[in-house]
Amino acid sequence: MAAVRALRSCSRTAGRLICVHHIRSCSNVRFIKSKYMSIFDKSAFKFNHQHRLFRTSAISNGQIVQFKLSDIGEGITEVTVKEWYVKEGDSVSQFDSICEVQSDKASVTITSRYDGIIRKLHYNLDEIAFVGKPLVDIETDALKDVASEEDVVETPAVSHEEHTHQEIKGHKTLATPAVRRLAMENNIKLSEVVGTGKDNRILKEDILNYLAKQTGAILPPSPKPEIIPPLPKSETVPAAPKDKGTKIPIPISKPIVFAGKDKTEAVTGFHKAMVKTMTAALKIPHFGYCDEIDLTQLIQLREELKPLAQVRGVKLSFMPFFIKAASLGLMHYPILNASVDENCQNITYKASHNIGVAMDTEQGLIVPNVKNVQVCSVFEIAFELNRLLTLGSAGQLGTNDLTGGTFTLSNIGTIGGTYAKPVILPPEVAIGALGKIQVLPRFNGNGEVFKAQIMNVSWSADHRIIDGATMARFSNLWKSYLESPASMLLDLK
Repeated sequence: MAAVRALRSCSRTAGRLICVHHIRSCSNVRFIKSKYMSIFDKSAFKFNHQHRLFRTSAISNGQIVQFKLSDIGEGITEVTVKEWYVKEGDSVSQFDSICEVQSDKASVTITSRYDGIIRKLHYNLDEIAFVGKPLVDIETDALKDVASEEDVVETPAVSHEEHTHQEIKGHKTLATPAVRRLAMENNIKLSEVVGTGKDNRILKEDILNYLAKQTGAILPPSPKPEIIPPLPKSETVPAAPKDKGTKIPIPISKPIVFAGKDKTEAVTGFHKAMVKTMTAALKIPHFGYCDEIDLTQLIQLREELKPLAQVRGVKLSFMPFFIKAASLGLMHYPILNASVDENCQNITYKASHNIGVAMDTEQGLIVPNVKNVQVCSVFEIAFELNRLLTLGSAGQLGTNDLTGGTFTLSNIGTIGGTYAKPVILPPEVAIGALGKIQVLPRFNGNGEVFKAQIMNVSWSADHRIIDGATMARFSNLWKSYLESPASMLLDLK
C-alpha cells in the first residue's frame, strides 16, 4: 500500500514539472506570455475563452505572423508585385529576399524580418499591394520576433528590436536591410545614429562613422573602381568590320499579334509615374531654345581617352562630357539648377548638381541622376553612368538613384532625330535634349568648306523664373566647353 502511495505521489510531482515547451508542440494549445512554468497552477491553466495566457489555434509548431508591407518612403502607398522569391512552404531567415515590388519611382526588394515558414502569399504577380496591408503570412516559433500579441494580426509586422521604417521616440528611422544587418552585427541601436541620407535615412557610412567614434578606429578609404589591366595583344579579339550600309532599325519589342478585339490594362509602374509628372509639367510655361554644336574636337579627344577608360573597366561615351560641361555652366547660371514652389513664391537654389539622364528601358522612361557632378571628374561620371545603365536595363534602380535630380539631359540622338521639344521634370526648371551627331559641311573662317561633326541641342526652361537671355548664355557657355574641350580645364576644380 505504501508503494502505491509513493507511486501516485511521484506521478503528481512529475505532472507539476511539465515544461510548457512540450505543450506548445500540441496542435490545439500554445502559450503566449511564458516559455517555461515549473508548477501548473489551476488558476493559470485556462483555455482561451477564460484567460489571456492560453488560446486555441490550428497552428502546428508556431504562430502565424502577418508580414505587412512597410512604408518604403517617398509618399508611396501602393506597389506592383513584380517577382516572388519564395513560395508557400519555403523556409526563410531574417533578411532573406521575399519579393521584388515596383512603385512608380523605383524597384525595391522586400526582405524578411523573421525566421520561419511561408504559409500564404497574399498577392499574385503584377497585382497591386498596399502599404500597411499583409504581404505574406509567416509561421514562426520565435515569440521574441513579435513585439506583442496584437502585432500578430493588427499592426505591421515590425519587432521592437528592428529600427527600419518605424516610429522611434516620435520620429521615423529609415535604413536599408543591409544597414540594419550591419547595425545588428555590431549591437548598434539605429535610434542612436544620426542619418545623413535623404529624409535622415541612415547610410552604411553613418554606421561606420558611429563605430569609429565609439572605438576610435580609423575607417578605410572608400573603394575606388577596380583598374582592369588590358588584355595582351595575342588575346585581343579583332573587331568586326563595320557595315557602312544603311542601318535598318531593329524593333525593341515583340510585334503585337492581332487578336480582333480591344484590350484594356491598368496604368502601372513607371508609366503611372509619367502620368503624374507630365500632368504636373503641363502647369509650367515652357519656352524653347535650340542651337548646334561642332563636336569635331571632342570626338578626337574621346578617341584618345577611350583606351585609358577601358583599362579602368569603364565605357566612355560622350554623355560624361556633356554632363560635366553642363555642371560647369550651372556654376555660372545657378538659376538653372534651382526649383520653385507650387505657388511660385520661393526659389530654392540647389547646392548639388544632380544631373538626370533620361533612359529608355523596357519598363518605360526613367530618369536616374548622377549625384554631385560639381565635384566629380569625367571618369567618375562615366563610372556612375555605367552603373546606372546596368541597373536600369535590369530594372533594379533604387529610389535614391531616381530622386533628387536638379537638372536633366535627354540623349534622344541615340535613337534618332535632331531637334526635340523636351518637357521639364518638376520641380526642376530646365532640361536639354541632345540630337544625333551628323557629318555635315560647314564653312571655316576663310570661307572654305570642311567636314564637321554636328550635334543639335534643344533646351526647355520654366519661363516664370528663367528668361531667354539666361538660357542662351548658358547654352553658349556649354557649347564652348564642348567645341573646345581643353577650355574645361580652366574651370575644373
